[in-house]
This record gives sequence, structure tokens and C-alpha cells, in this order.
Amino acid sequence: MQDNFYEKFGKRLFDLTVSFAGLVVLSPVFLVITLLIKLTDKGPVFFKQTRMGECFKPFMLIKFRSMVVNADKIGLAITTKEDPRITGIGRFLRKTKLDELPQLFNVLKGEMSFVGPRPEVAKYVELFRDEYREILKVKPGITDFATIEFRDEEGILNKYDKPDDGYCREILPRKIELYKKYIKEKSFLTDVKLILLTLREIVR
Repeated sequence: MQDNFYEKFGKRLFDLTVSFAGLVVLSPVFLVITLLIKLTDKGPVFFKQTRMGECFKPFMLIKFRSMVVNADKIGLAITTKEDPRITGIGRFLRKTKLDELPQLFNVLKGEMSFVGPRPEVAKYVELFRDEYREILKVKPGITDFATIEFRDEEGILNKYDKPDDGYCREILPRKIELYKKYIKEKSFLTDVKLILLTLREIVR
């Protein structure tokens, strides 16, 4: 009963409160990162990319730009650690996960939640559409079990001669298992646990 109430009302209230507070408290960090990007690399501060949201509804995911302009048009949709498209400041942002901060806007708008399956681009969703019928019954999130297990995904992809094939054959199927695990176990306590685990990994 409590988990039902949390899913219907509490989760959204939590997302709204924390995303708004986070944007206010972290505004100086946003300003510093904006200046660093502008001073070290020409182009927009934010990177926006269409991802598949709840019920297959597309939305624009927002990140601090960590790669060269139009990187999504000159390479793969995934990124390896040695990807030449990553900018100097971008390497720092990706390593510290600071590039993910603008997703607080996605959470505030109701397109994402703090905890939930990570949103994918349409290309990969279509490859596993039947699996995603279940996964996209919930809002995508900033973190989940897969985010923690694949915290060094770029390093893992470096092991493959063809990163895109490796992602489709091994990494994404494992992520899908973890997405389903979250859906099966989702609750207030699970969300708190995942947020704490994510913060621990960031500190590490």
C-alpha cells in the first residue's frame, strides 16, 4: 500500500522537490562549468539528444556538452574512453559525472525520475522493442542498478574491436536485465538505496 502511494504521488513529489532544490543549490557549479566550456571550446554549453521516454514518448535529454560539436553525427551513439570526440574539459566532466547534472531539468519537467532505467536512443530501443514494452512502462531515470554496474562503461567498451557490436550483444542485454530487476523491486527503499549507492560511487 505504501509503495503504491509512493509510486503514484510520493515519487513525483520527491523528484520535483529535489530537482528544484538541486538546481538552486548547484547553480554556482552550473555557472563554473558553463564558463569552462565556453573558455576552452567553441560551441553550445549543452548537448541535447532525443531519447525514448515513458510509453515510447521521445524527449530531449540534456547534458553538459563533453564532446565536439555534432559528435552524434560523426560517430557512434556510444562512447569509448579513448573517443577522440571528447573535449579536454569533457573528460573531466564525464569522469566526475558532472555532465549529467542538467538532467535535473528533465526530472523537473517530468520527463525523467531520479531513479529508473536509463533512457536509450531509438536505435537501440528498436533492437529490443519487445523488452522495452515492459521497461518503458516507467519513467527513465538518472540512476539505477545498470548505472552502478556499468559506471565505467566507456572503459568496458574499449575492450571491443567493434564497440557498437559489443554494446548490442553483451552490454545492453545485461542492462535490460537490470532494468527489469528495478521494475520488479521498485519501491521507496529501493530508490533510496540506489541513490546512496550512486553517491558512494561518485565520491569514490
